[in-house]
Amino acid sequence: MKKRVPFFIIGLIIFISSFQSDKKSPLINIDQFDSVFTYDVRYATENNFLKQQVYDCEQCLLIPEVAKALVNANNEFCELGFMIKLFDCYRPVSVQKKMWEIYPNPSYVGNPYKSGSIHNRGAAIDMTIVRLDSTELDMGSDYDHFGKEAHIDHPHNDTIVKNRQQLWGIMKKHGFSPIRTEWWHFNYDAKNYGLKVWDIPFDCKE
Repeated sequence: MKKRVPFFIIGLIIFISSFQSDKKSPLINIDQFDSVFTYDVRYATENNFLKQQVYDCEQCLLIPEVAKALVNANNEFCELGFMIKLFDCYRPVSVQKKMWEIYPNPSYVGNPYKSGSIHNRGAAIDMTIVRLDSTELDMGSDYDHFGKEAHIDHPHNDTIVKNRQQLWGIMKKHGFSPIRTEWWHFNYDAKNYGLKVWDIPFDCKE
């Protein structure tokens, strides 16, 4: 007669297995690709709306499909004399909770207790473009400006409109879409809310 394994042991095995699988990160560092980016990851500094450093280092982590699409977009920008400046990529959900505590406005910060942010899934990027000599382009507001000037439909002068259209046109071509309130934020269209929310710390040894 075969002995039955107690249900609590089966449950423990399933729990341990799921924990171990979660430890394997699905994210890759954009630096692994042969494409030149510049960085201004402000959450790795105190220069952000949280007024505190919440990332241990300056990295851009994304799921592979999104990383490849971003590299393709950057290569096209480079051919035109620009390159992508990265503000934020993957964001741990623990950081999302801190943001929500400070600024609980779903127009600007994804509620981590509901759907969260596409950043938490490694499928969103905060970015702008600069010239190859790192000269900034006027986009009408600073990054993380919580106001109407940052909205994609806000009226601006011809220079700002042209700069934004340059940014959005190529990003859309490579599968990304902006959101209404933030000109700098892009979600990868093919990878959205079906993805898992992650709380993986940054590996600053990379």
